[in-house]
Amino acid sequence: MFVGDSLSSNQWQSLTCLLHTAVPRAKHTSQRIGGLSTFSFPAYGVSIMFSRNAFLVDIVNKKHGRVLKLNSIRSGQLWKGADVLIFDTWHWWLHTGRKQPWDYVQDSKITHKDMNRMVAYEKALRTWARWVNFNVDPAKTKVFFQGVSPDHMDSRDWKDPAAKTCRGETHPMLSMDYPGGPHPAQVILNKVLRSVSKPVHLLDITGLSQLRKDGHPSAFGYGGRRGSDCTHWCLPGVPDTWNELLFAALIHS
Repeated sequence: MFVGDSLSSNQWQSLTCLLHTAVPRAKHTSQRIGGLSTFSFPAYGVSIMFSRNAFLVDIVNKKHGRVLKLNSIRSGQLWKGADVLIFDTWHWWLHTGRKQPWDYVQDSKITHKDMNRMVAYEKALRTWARWVNFNVDPAKTKVFFQGVSPDHMDSRDWKDPAAKTCRGETHPMLSMDYPGGPHPAQVILNKVLRSVSKPVHLLDITGLSQLRKDGHPSAFGYGGRRGSDCTHWCLPGVPDTWNELLFAALIHS
């Protein structure tokens, strides 16, 4: 089961395509109920699920508005029993204005109109880490974290004064060192993962994905009407490599 935002969906879609390509004649089913999408191969007894949960922690509706609760995970009941869990959260943490899906943020018993987003991100990850520690049986469930998928919205990150975004980019970076340096969210994620007592495997996708400024839908995303999509990834494309890492980790374990 993949649990996360649209970048998690990106990897889920990639994996379902890869598996269908491997057994093209196998019967399969696909359904979506609420925020849960399931792609199954009945003959193999395999289901690959995606649960949309952009923050991992809860958003609840109150009389005064929508509250992002940094210390609460009620949806975790759905995650229990999966053989493999692949978590992801980052993309939505910096959204403001109309794109922000909450009105207040609650940290313990204190409710704020807003707070430092990187601090909030770390607090939510630590809540997720506690959920893993208390609820995962490593003998039954393998846990992965997708890592932080980078965007390419600002060409200053890859030191190209002639460009502005990923639009028009047709080649990956050839250098192994990304000029923009380590992603700040990945630094926080690495710190939190060190605090998890249960085994969690990091799919370290950030560095290799930073080099793929050419891998986004760009002008062909959003139906070509709302600018360039320099956040999500084309398929076939970069998420296929993420799944190669997932496959290698599963085989190794």
